[in-house]
Amino acid sequence: MLAHWVDCGVNLTSSQFAEQTAAVVTRAKAANVQQLLLIGCDVAGSNQAAELAKTHQLVATAGVHPHDAKSVSANYLQHLSQLLSRPEVVAVGECGLDFNRDFSPRDQQEKVLREQLALAQSLQLPVYLHERDASETMLKVLQDYRVHGVLHCFTGNHSALMGYLDYGLHIGITGWICDERRGDKLRTLLPEIPLERLLLETDAPYLLPRTLRPKPKSGKNEPAYLPEIASQVATLLGTDLAHLQQQTSANFYRLFMSQSHV
Repeated sequence: MLAHWVDCGVNLTSSQFAEQTAAVVTRAKAANVQQLLLIGCDVAGSNQAAELAKTHQLVATAGVHPHDAKSVSANYLQHLSQLLSRPEVVAVGECGLDFNRDFSPRDQQEKVLREQLALAQSLQLPVYLHERDASETMLKVLQDYRVHGVLHCFTGNHSALMGYLDYGLHIGITGWICDERRGDKLRTLLPEIPLERLLLETDAPYLLPRTLRPKPKSGKNEPAYLPEIASQVATLLGTDLAHLQQQTSANFYRLFMSQSHV
């Protein structure tokens, strides 16, 4: 039995955690969040995430976020491939499409996404996907590849959810589910996600659960608060926390660690 939580998405390289990474990991483990997936969003950040994962016996991703697609170097895929050969680096990403902020041109976002999907397919590694206001394009792109992975921080509509599930992806749920202002749609969709495809993540330091009491003075989210997200999910699904813990942790290890020698 897996008697601990896993946070399937932590931005531990964020400047908000500067000089605090060891303390953040210590607090997470004290809250029984024993494994963290550290997210890389560009080559430099992915290298930093890999080093932190090695230091703290965690795991990481390596990839280029759509916001950074405009800035890739000519040999960025070579750098990612080198990172992905490290035992603590278990997935390609955070990659995807963001048509909400459009920090990179859409055609460049799609090009860089396709290159990373091809890399994941060739290495037979899972992908860690980001998508905002781009589900139709994302699903069309995915049809050209055969990859497995997670749609991180899902906040989309019913059609998008069904498309991602039909493709075979896992679905990541964050503190968005705890937000009474904008989480209503997600709460209604949550029961549509098969429990064996559900992953829990904080996306720390972002998306502090609004239901958390007392609220931290820093205003920052961190992995130690994952049990608050889990509590909300368990209540909405009508399941007990122990069952949710066992299932979501098993999902994580099956998806990200089955091919790893970490």
